[in-house]
Amino acid sequence: MGIVYSDISVSADGYATGLNQREEKPFGDIDDAWLHSWMFDAYEENREEADAITDSGATIMGRNMFGPVRGEWDRDWRGWWGPNPPYHGPVFVLTHHAKGPIEMEGGTTFHFVTDGIAAALERARAAAGERNISIAGGARTVNQFLAAGLLDELRLHITPCILGAGERIFDGVPAQRLERASVRATSLVTHITYRRA
Repeated sequence: MGIVYSDISVSADGYATGLNQREEKPFGDIDDAWLHSWMFDAYEENREEADAITDSGATIMGRNMFGPVRGEWDRDWRGWWGPNPPYHGPVFVLTHHAKGPIEMEGGTTFHFVTDGIAAALERARAAAGERNISIAGGARTVNQFLAAGLLDELRLHITPCILGAGERIFDGVPAQRLERASVRATSLVTHITYRRA
């Protein structure tokens, strides 16, 4: 069986998004490049880490990461990524409002899970087989998995910026010990991998 991991880009003060997330600004009132330019502007330098983000048999994400629609599904939203999302496999979206699956190009199918993280993980394990499972985000979703002790590996991509407010990694996570598995600095980011001790 594969591991459950998360890759998440954060500011130096631990935020994965700024304030006021909305459709026009999915990462809130910040310059998106502050957190994610390492994946695009310096891809060759960070190829291994960037490619590892979607190298999973199944993905779990929160509803905020899937899109800006809140409450009942009152519009035909299909994610931020266009017709061919980068996941190329089953994605389980945590939500309080039931919705039928959405099939996309490239093998991605979004499934909507209303009964919590344990149920989403069970479905993801069945779909992934022997492959890894990615907890894609956002920060609240990653924190739920950390708090429940369900995350085997946390890969932080720390960017040299300070956001000051937003959605922060580790908020609400009880005290626990992590083991540093690796660290690598490049021009735009420092990659740190933690495992459960």
